[in-house]
Amino acid sequence: MSTSRIAAIDVGNDCVKALFGKLDFNLYIPNVIARDTEDRPVIGIEELNEKDPLDGIHIRVHSPALKENNVIYRVGNLATKSDNPNELDPGSSKSEEDQTLVMLFASLALDAVREQNSGIFKKTGNVIDASYTLGTGLPLREVKEGKDVGYRSQLLSSVHQVEFLVTPKYQGIKVNIKFDEVKVYPEGFAAYINLVMDNELNIINRDLIDKRILIQDIGGLSTDVAVIKNRNVDDDKAQGFNIGVSEALESIREEIRTKHGVELDSRRDVVEIITRKNDRNHIMVKGSRTSVHDITDRILLELAKKQYRHLRNVWQKNSQTEICYFIGGGAMVLKDYIKMLNNSLDGYNIEFFEDEKESIWMMANAYYKLISDYARKNNNTNTNAKKVEKQPVQK
Repeated sequence: MSTSRIAAIDVGNDCVKALFGKLDFNLYIPNVIARDTEDRPVIGIEELNEKDPLDGIHIRVHSPALKENNVIYRVGNLATKSDNPNELDPGSSKSEEDQTLVMLFASLALDAVREQNSGIFKKTGNVIDASYTLGTGLPLREVKEGKDVGYRSQLLSSVHQVEFLVTPKYQGIKVNIKFDEVKVYPEGFAAYINLVMDNELNIINRDLIDKRILIQDIGGLSTDVAVIKNRNVDDDKAQGFNIGVSEALESIREEIRTKHGVELDSRRDVVEIITRKNDRNHIMVKGSRTSVHDITDRILLELAKKQYRHLRNVWQKNSQTEICYFIGGGAMVLKDYIKMLNNSLDGYNIEFFEDEKESIWMMANAYYKLISDYARKNNNTNTNAKKVEKQPVQK
């Protein structure tokens, strides 16, 4: 008898962050896909089966929710090495892109094959029937436009199949995914929940609970500014902007290619160069350590100025705001530049999360708290959502 398993998935523009079950498994996958053929070349099947499946995700995806159905993809690390990697374009809506669904289904299928012998799901031959109670989210802008309703219904209304093709350890396995329930949360509200509550939704930050707060979530494709007062998101005041870090990362990547002749695989590589602890803003050119500070500083400072203008405009309309939290992968990229601007200009009370993992995993953590609470309240005893003591960490 198949039972339902908790899944909390944040399909970020840069990476997918996913948490499962009793926080017994988490996934961190670059949000990159590339169309492929059924028989991708590999060197020997024995070598294939010794590799990490996450480095060789090669799947066929069937779902009525997709605009293009039954397409074969390389996903994540494998896709970044392809000649035709696809990352979400600036200006696109997360809820309307096949790529969002492909990444979501791939994450669930990877969890299901890992659990194939645990008895949670029904398995017949090489086919696993997996049921999930899913918590996920969309940008505030898309929720305000009502796009969450269609997104949720297309997930709930069908069975979605992922077939593993030339994937280490999982080749030939098919996973049929269905959802017992799907909750789509506005990302700003989710961030607030994560700031003030623990995994049991007990209040852990009483100082914040009744404050007027802004949460500026800088993503790859968009920026959301949530306005929190009276413990709720003020829908009328919340704003979403079609400006994220992807375009800037793409510009840096292109300028490095033009100036230094170095081809970076994806935006993820640019983020690594900008944020790593050692040799930040340096690349190797023909074996020599070379600074790209001039490129990154110019492009990222320009973007930081635009983000700062959004902060200023929203704060002016909400003058009794007490603090603004910057969150998301984009905030980690722009942190130093926004702090510098704030110190020399208005001096708002702003805060970043110094722990990069905390900022990056914030949405997935929040979705986990919310969907687990929903499962408990609905006496859904088969969801594997028992009380947990600790926060998940990236593997």
